Amino acid sequence: MAESAITLPVVVLLTFAMVNLAMAWYAAVAASNAANYGARVGSVSQVNPAANAVAATQGRLDAISVGTYAISANGGGYRGAQVNVVVDWAVPNYIGSLITYIGGGDQMNFEGTALSTFRQEGW
Repeated sequence: MAESAITLPVVVLLTFAMVNLAMAWYAAVAASNAANYGARVGSVSQVNPAANAVAATQGRLDAISVGTYAISANGGGYRGAQVNVVVDWAVPNYIGSLITYIGGGDQMNFEGTALSTFRQEGW
């Protein structure tokens, strides 16, 4: 019985940590894929490539329920110009609040940035 009292909190803490890190990984991959898709759409758009890139990226991220995202795009306008899409993502750190009970950690977010660059095509 004493073994359970010692190991159970550790197992629960590790389980929460794995779930939290999996959510951060999922948000990072979703942001990267959306940035790639948006940059590709912007690279083949003949009119207003940056706005089309943002709209395409937002369309991909609307289906994602994990995390928060901020999108920015620039470039394009002529054949060969770079179309850059940047997606900043954040996921709440639920494990940080649990670690405060044992004397450490702080409530913070896992954050990251996904960048994708394509050259604008022209015909």
